[in-house]
Amino acid sequence: MTEADTRPTQRIGIGTAVSSLRGNRNFQLLWTSNLFFFGGVWTQTLVLGWMAFEMTGSEFLVALFTAVRLAPLLLGPIAGALTDRFDKVRLLLVACGWATTAIAVVSFLASFGMLSYWVLVAGGLAIGLAQSPSQTARASLALELVGTANLSNANALNSLAMNMTQVVGPAIGGAMIAGLGAPAALWVSTAWYAISFALLLLPLRSIPHVAHAEPESVLRMLVSGFRLIGGNRLAVCVLMVTVVANTFLWPVYQSFMPVFADQRFGLDADGLGVMLSCSGIGGLIGSVVIASLGDFRNKGALFVFGTMVWGALWAVFAMLTSPPAGFLVLAIAGFASAAFGVLQTTLLLIVTAKPLHGRVLGLQELAIGMIPIGSLLLGVLAQTFGVAVVTFWAAVLLVLSVGIVAVRTPSVLRIR
Repeated sequence: MTEADTRPTQRIGIGTAVSSLRGNRNFQLLWTSNLFFFGGVWTQTLVLGWMAFEMTGSEFLVALFTAVRLAPLLLGPIAGALTDRFDKVRLLLVACGWATTAIAVVSFLASFGMLSYWVLVAGGLAIGLAQSPSQTARASLALELVGTANLSNANALNSLAMNMTQVVGPAIGGAMIAGLGAPAALWVSTAWYAISFALLLLPLRSIPHVAHAEPESVLRMLVSGFRLIGGNRLAVCVLMVTVVANTFLWPVYQSFMPVFADQRFGLDADGLGVMLSCSGIGGLIGSVVIASLGDFRNKGALFVFGTMVWGALWAVFAMLTSPPAGFLVLAIAGFASAAFGVLQTTLLLIVTAKPLHGRVLGLQELAIGMIPIGSLLLGVLAQTFGVAVVTFWAAVLLVLSVGIVAVRTPSVLRIR
């Protein structure tokens, strides 16, 4: 029997749900900074997407904007090598400071009527440049702050923060677009980022990480990271699931929700905010459930089957035209998505060595970087066949792809 098999079963409850936060001031600061950072992300995602659709009325141009905004995710491997090589808190300060400045400039231009579609695209690119270094550093630092035993709980709490703000951010953004206009909503997003940055300036102690006896160049670290991670079959399987999810499904959520709201459900910006909030509520509940499980077994199985259920629910959503039914299915899909959102990072950190954590998370960012490519592809198809048909088949392809990964490498189901 392994050590994991002989541990006593943990009790599920509130104490377990927040175990990584209790008595850990550094992680408390990081988690609170994450909360406000994700708030900024979700608010500007809704507002900028709505503005792009309002300016153009084109599904393809909305998808193009999303693709450009998320294109910097393709730099994830470089961001991961930087995370392994340099101080993580400083990287976070640079990335968060850049994001705050970029969204402030876009807000200023929008407020004075100087924001054309192509200027909006350039602003989205500038904002996106902060995401990869921020995500890899935040996830890798969390492990160093809480340890392996609390890793699932910490990632679930980070997902909880993301889903809490996914509920609040879009609702505020949609209400402010309807009541005060998009520029005011963008200033709210700027404030979220600014608070996240301020929390990182507090005395969050930098956790020393393993340094090379003779520091390697970023290029050599990239090459060695690709080689070592490429030989890790379990890590490759988790990354493959991340690739297909971000090729087939996340582009729909990132690009087409304004189109679904307007064309399928007849909703305005307020209604769009409610749609996104329903998904966030489901994800929030799912994250709480996973956090309450503590260091549970069968993480791999939950990751695989939860992702497949999530895809199946999106196929159902694509066929709906009733707003109440759409809201309900989005909430359930959000609940199922917690298995994917929480456990993809947890599993990657479990199956790789600590000196590779930044780089494997960088490859995860590269996999997430399939969203721009998927957005362009699905945008072209949606322009011809409609968002409902494209979303249905994209969801079906996700379910089939994840099933094939599980069948070909069943050991991924047994990751504990």
